[in-house]
Amino acid sequence: MRQRQRRTFARLLGSLVLVAGAGLASVGASAAPAAAGTPRPLGQIVPAPASVSPGGTPYTIASGTSIRVAKGSAEAQRIGTYLAGVLRPSTGYALPVTSAAGNDGIRLLLGAHDDGLGDEGYRLTSARGSVTITANEPAGLFHGVQTLRQLLPANVEKKTKQSGPWQIAGGTIKDSPRYAYRGAMIDVSRHFFTVDQVKRYVDQLALYKINELHLHLSDDQGWRIAIDSWPRLATYGGQTQVGGGKGGYYTQADYRAILAYASSRYMEVVPEIDTPGHSNAALASYAELNCNGVAPPLYTGTSVGFSSLCVPKDVTYKFFDDVVREVAALTPGRYVHIGGDEAESTSKQDYATFMDKAQPVVGKYGKTVMAWHQITEATPVEGAVAQYWGTLGNEPEVAAAAQAGTRLVMSPANRSYLDMKYDAKSPLGTNWAGYVEVDKSYSWDPDTFVKGVPAEAVLGVEAPIWSETLSTSSQIEYMAFPRLQGIAEIGWSPQSTHDWATYKVRLAQQGPRMTALGINFYRSPVVPWV
Repeated sequence: MRQRQRRTFARLLGSLVLVAGAGLASVGASAAPAAAGTPRPLGQIVPAPASVSPGGTPYTIASGTSIRVAKGSAEAQRIGTYLAGVLRPSTGYALPVTSAAGNDGIRLLLGAHDDGLGDEGYRLTSARGSVTITANEPAGLFHGVQTLRQLLPANVEKKTKQSGPWQIAGGTIKDSPRYAYRGAMIDVSRHFFTVDQVKRYVDQLALYKINELHLHLSDDQGWRIAIDSWPRLATYGGQTQVGGGKGGYYTQADYRAILAYASSRYMEVVPEIDTPGHSNAALASYAELNCNGVAPPLYTGTSVGFSSLCVPKDVTYKFFDDVVREVAALTPGRYVHIGGDEAESTSKQDYATFMDKAQPVVGKYGKTVMAWHQITEATPVEGAVAQYWGTLGNEPEVAAAAQAGTRLVMSPANRSYLDMKYDAKSPLGTNWAGYVEVDKSYSWDPDTFVKGVPAEAVLGVEAPIWSETLSTSSQIEYMAFPRLQGIAEIGWSPQSTHDWATYKVRLAQQGPRMTALGINFYRSPVVPWV
């Protein structure tokens, strides 16, 4: 999963499925921007919508426009206020948020009673008098708002008043996600990222309908969350990072702030405590966690596979139980990720023993086990989710576990790892899984990547970004964008819409929007940027 320069991996050649998606006829073959005063075609967004029916008169946001929200719904009110916060600075309009009835303006309505939309889908209808977003649940309404943002000119994202007009093309979008799990992971252990930096990334992810934020909270180089029952984990184990910087950690109040912010963007947080390997920060903090009773020094390098919790010791399970108990109590989401990768200093038998004892602890505290796909070499508990990060797609133990009921989140390193270099000239990142250009990152199917895995076992996709070489938000953005959008589309859009020739045109249109948002993205030569 991490940098492994001595390994060589066979590279799976992706095949492009050149099937244009139904309803995407409005996506042109050119990346040229629409003429001034002409609204963006309904289908020219990322991720691609499930169904688009263009036609009719555009709706224009004007000085008298109101944002009308579902009466009596605090969440609809919050979403309306969020949308107003996006639109007011650039349009200069008041855009009052009101629950008063009316058929005009921007209408955000809950209670669509449409089984086809599920919990995250929405319907957006634009006509002369109004643009209306309806959804069954607030998450769908929020995703519809992200589509509305992308249908407006890119300058709508700026924080100063811009010139209009602010038009949304006429027609209807009916949209819902392909997969329930559409995630992004940020490694705050190799380099520490502050609460505000994580919030910035959350906002960027939300625009592309990501709904899971995986926080890699512990590793050899740093422990990043305060645990009351084992305080030195954070105060001592969190004081450094790769290269010897000062590191840092989240107080429990900090962690709650991240959780609340992610929730406001309809994003679930998946905390990861990596065990039994990748544990040097914990071992350095408490000598008793080591088999020899001697604490190793803190670690600031980038090697992997050298650390392990002491599987035979009872204190190991007291430690694990306490950490999971506190993290689970703080976390409203469904999952606790227990790592499990690259445990090369743990024998096969000890690994199986540890996983047999650790997994029930997660269940005891009301959470579902997630782990890297090496858990399939042990015995995943019923309901466990394995996160696949391989590159070959021919791991029989993964296929066998999936056939037996273990669900998979797909994160193949040679497609979805955002810290892989784009090419040999990339100034950041690693290349142990190969170079991953934007087209390669987009060109794979989660349902078929691992041989023998039934499609119904695939819960979704995730784009991890490991931070051995990344220490600033600007660097994270350069490696994440524009590959993140492709993983988001793979997770959200129907497989029939996945076509590089049309996707690269829609992606090119995201360039001005990312610029307006201040995102430091990589201008890949394979994308015809506007």
